[in-house]
Amino acid sequence: MNTQAVEFWDGVYEARAVPTDPSPNVRLTETVTGLAPGDVLDLGCGDGGDALWLARQGWRVTALDISAVAVRRLAGLAHAHGLADRITAERHDLGDPLPPGRFDLICAHYLHTPLGLDRDAVLRAAAHALRPGGQLLIVDHGSTAPWSWNQDPGLHYPAPREVAAGIGLDPELWPLERAEVLHRPATGPGGRTAQVTDHLLLIRRTA
Repeated sequence: MNTQAVEFWDGVYEARAVPTDPSPNVRLTETVTGLAPGDVLDLGCGDGGDALWLARQGWRVTALDISAVAVRRLAGLAHAHGLADRITAERHDLGDPLPPGRFDLICAHYLHTPLGLDRDAVLRAAAHALRPGGQLLIVDHGSTAPWSWNQDPGLHYPAPREVAAGIGLDPELWPLERAEVLHRPATGPGGRTAQVTDHLLLIRRTA
């Protein structure tokens, strides 16, 4: 377990108010609504809004985060909302091998960190953990929101196809379903609003 990463992300979540029913990411609900539910792996579950929403749609969720604070809060929310039988919240360093199993959907929303993580290797491993027909949904920041923890003006946000090239999957076995730059209004802490950009990549495993 990366001690520096643990301390950083525990600090991020301890500084936030405890959510009672966190909202899911909009790109998740847009993309997944209408899919037949199955087994889903949530990489970096954070406040837990995605995991809770997926469980309500009938998915069996394995939610991972390096922060013990985030995992503990999600486990409590799952119990409070009657979803404990559908959500398994695990503390996990994504620098380590993924938990065993095969999944119909794997989500990586805003999997950015200022600390060392071989993101390409994580996403490559995730693609290999899909069942045939399963999908890997990657949503990245494409712009810096005013409330972001990283305000580096020189920060580069790789385009979706740039991300796909870095993962380095065989396009015959993992074709791109979508690679899009999307814009939306967003609301941050204290009700601040801004127009933000998302980079969306959707990859399907064919065999």
